[in-house]
Amino acid sequence: MKKILIIHTGGTISMQEDKRSGTVSTSNEHPLSNSASLFHHDAHIEEDFLFNLPSPHITPAHMLELGRRIHDKLAAGNFDGVVVTHGTDTLEETAYFLDLFLQTRKPVVVTGAMRSSNEVGSDGLYNLISSIRVANTDEAQDKGVLVVMNDEIHTAKNVTKTSTSNVATFQSPQYGPIGIITKQEILFHQKLISYESYPIQQLTKNVALVKAYAGMDGSLISAIHSTGISGLIIEALGQGNVPKGIIPALQQILDDDIPIILVSRCYQGIVQATYMYEGGGRQLRDMGIIFANGLTGPKARIKLMVALELTNNLTELAPMFE
Repeated sequence: MKKILIIHTGGTISMQEDKRSGTVSTSNEHPLSNSASLFHHDAHIEEDFLFNLPSPHITPAHMLELGRRIHDKLAAGNFDGVVVTHGTDTLEETAYFLDLFLQTRKPVVVTGAMRSSNEVGSDGLYNLISSIRVANTDEAQDKGVLVVMNDEIHTAKNVTKTSTSNVATFQSPQYGPIGIITKQEILFHQKLISYESYPIQQLTKNVALVKAYAGMDGSLISAIHSTGISGLIIEALGQGNVPKGIIPALQQILDDDIPIILVSRCYQGIVQATYMYEGGGRQLRDMGIIFANGLTGPKARIKLMVALELTNNLTELAPMFE
């Protein structure tokens, strides 16, 4: 019988609804503590209560602490897989950080809930049991960090929250889930072709994230620049274009050898250096802005924070985002 570790970090899956007011908040005791053992008999389960935080309170420092905890537990050789329970608002960022940070063949699964434990139709316990089943299967090895929600298995790199409240909120636009969960089986139908890991020891860099919009000028970019940022992520328009009014401010950042990573604010497709007009992708690339292939803005920020712990050389950074 395999041994699976559950690490709890908080979030809706650990909360309860006040029936009188309808509000949802943290509770003193995790409402699902020991529940998994009652419903899952194919693995020995141990629980670790690391945090009890709403996911908007999760910081990169918490992500690093979680990554170290997982690494230490797996390095001790006591566990065959790990399940992390987490709030859904920043779940994809934590999952992607763990994907970049951890160096293990063993399954690591992140899950959460859209409804608190005592709400009608609560999905927390079901997602937790599903995640244990995935972590308990041999086929989940060598697939990086996985996100399991609503009978689907997604990669940490591609999954994103698409709805504010729907239980089917986690999707992988353009790519789809890599597996599904049935009552009898765990079925993987995609195979990962590459995997990357960066053995950092700290997270010290300040990376900002800005979304481009029509009529945008350089004032916001300049204000962010003045805070002493280590890097900037821009969610650009379309294939990778920005309003021409922010070009001078972007150039000033580049002149200070601060890397700028460009993604699209569209949730499908990739950025490309296609357009030659002022603010077009070709001009941005020629300026030295790095185009990220297929990442969302929040995930590009996580990756740049990790990458900057290794190098701030633009020539070395660019291949990491291809």
